[in-house]
This record gives sequence, C-alpha cells and structure tokens, in this order.
Amino acid sequence: MLSPREAVRTLPSYHPPLAGRDGLRLDFNENTVGCSPRVLERLRQLGPEQLARYPERDPVETTVAGLLGIAPPELLLTNGVDEAIHLLCETYLEPGDEALIVVPTYSMYRIYMMAKGADVISVPSGKDFVFPGNDLCNRITPRTRLIAIANPNNPTGTVAPREDLLRIARAAPSAALLVDEAYFEFYGQSMLPRRPEFPNLFVARTFSKAYGLAGLRIGALVGDADQMRAVRRVSSPYNVNAVALACLPEALNDQDYIQRYVSEVRESRARLERALEASGIRFWPSQGNFVLARVGAAASFVEHMRRRGILVRDRSGDHGCEGCVRITLGPRAHADRLLTALQEALEELGIAQGASRP
Repeated sequence: MLSPREAVRTLPSYHPPLAGRDGLRLDFNENTVGCSPRVLERLRQLGPEQLARYPERDPVETTVAGLLGIAPPELLLTNGVDEAIHLLCETYLEPGDEALIVVPTYSMYRIYMMAKGADVISVPSGKDFVFPGNDLCNRITPRTRLIAIANPNNPTGTVAPREDLLRIARAAPSAALLVDEAYFEFYGQSMLPRRPEFPNLFVARTFSKAYGLAGLRIGALVGDADQMRAVRRVSSPYNVNAVALACLPEALNDQDYIQRYVSEVRESRARLERALEASGIRFWPSQGNFVLARVGAAASFVEHMRRRGILVRDRSGDHGCEGCVRITLGPRAHADRLLTALQEALEELGIAQGASRP
C-alpha cells in the first residue's frame, strides 16, 4: 500500500486563516494598498502569446542582480521566499542532519526542514525576544547543515545584530546560513554587503511585502555563485510564472512609490506603538511592517476587531507569544481606522491599562 515518507507523515500542518478575509487586511503583513500603478499598466499590456510561452527568468534576474549590486550567477528568482527556503533544504539537508531555528519565527522553516528528515533544533529567544546569539552558537555541531534566521523576525519584529550573524556564519562553515530579509524595506539594514565574505551565507528577499506582489509569488535568493549553481540544480527552470516576471521590473523601477509607502508604514508603526503604550498594552518595538502586542484574550480581541472591519492575526500559539496578536500596518488612512477600532475594542474588552511596555 502506498504511503508517504515517515518525515512527511509526521509533519505539522500549517493552515493560514485565509478564508473569509473581509475587511481591512492587517493580518498577513501584506501591502495594504497594493502594487505600483505601473505594475497594473504592465498587466494590461500582457497578451495571449506571452501567457502561452514558458517563462524566461534570466533577463529579469540580470535586472534584479544589477539593482542589488551583485553578479547574476549569485541570484536566483524564486516562487516567493518559501521556495527559497525549500530549495536550501533540498540542497543541503539529509535525514539525520541538524537544522537550527530561533523561536518564535516563521513556521515554514521547521516544516521544510522536517520534510527532509532533519532534526530541527529550536533555540528560544531571550527575554523580550532578544536574539539569542550565544545560545545559537552553542548549539552548532558537526551535524548542523542549515540555520534559518528571519531578520527582522516574524512575528516579533525584533532583529539580530549584524555581529551575531557574522559570528554564526564563522562558527558554522559547513552549514548554510539563511538570513531571511522579507521585511528589509521597513528595517533598512541588510547582510548583502557582507555576503561575499562567507560562502555559506544566503540572503533572501521578497516582493510580497513592500512591493505588494504577494499574489504573484516572487522572491529572490542570493548566495555564493558556486553554491547557487548547486541550488539551481534542484530548482525548476520555470519556477517563476511569466506574469510575475513581466511585472517585477516595473515594480522595481517605481522606487518613489515604494519609498512613500514604506515611509507611511513606519509612521503608522510609531503611531500604533504610542497608542499601545498609552493604553498600557505590552508590545515589542518592531522593525517590520507589523507590531506584536500582548492583549491577553487574543481570540476575543481578534473577533472584536473583525466586527469593526479590521483583521488582525492571533499569534498566541507561537513560542513565548501567549495572549499576543500581530497587527500589520498600512498608510495613514488605514492607521486612522485601526487606531479607532483598537481603542473601541480595548474599552469593550476591558483590557486597557494594567500592563506596561517591556
């Protein structure tokens, strides 16, 4: 009788609550207003012949590499950062290898690692979700083959100091170190300038967040050219669809649009943090386009916000996030709606005051 591999049978399931998302979507860290108008115009120009052909990735990879200041062989466009994670697991992990993650973090790291039969070692964050650089280094062994670090981290918005990341890369030369910079635009600091020093260092970027292309599923993985040749061997040559490849250059060329959006999100983030502090709600200062806050009755809070047309994400099931929700930020008008609903929900639930900012 046919049955899946043992590693697959024992995988935890990831079920994002995507159904019935009516309202202002502040639950999935998406761009809340959408992509550049230039992308929409490019979509209108697409004809049947372009959709009938297999997608050609190389020209767009050359464009993206130029914008990042790297050589094209160092870059692979992927079907979102999820595929980049999956490809690194396929390239470097075998059953019995060890893979390290810091928790709480993005759930798919663990799932892709476990699917390859790796032993996943979870290193808890420090107090107030401080990055546990020493603890992580102490868990590196000769069996360690992959380390995945989100920077800024999701769902906490906290960051790993650059020196810690460099120390980890030095301490684990036989392991692939992935620094997932999905929220780079809202943070502004990157490991890309230091990547050439370390053949084992990979940096991932996405165009789902600031660029508003989550529905097109496109990301990028950057690494040493020799290592990237190995990664390409396990990648489909047609992994990124033709529509995404046609639209990405237009999105990249409209940096004014991206900078305006990011600026407003940062302003909204500061407004939300001030409002949470004034209400006595504990939160963690964030470098992403979201804030993690401890409201106590997370499920009730999510429902009260939904009734007011605002969707936020219950993260109380994540390590160390008991009673927490994650709230995505958008531009000023969306922040106005959020803050009004937030105050009403806190008053109705009676959970404002009595807590303090960490």
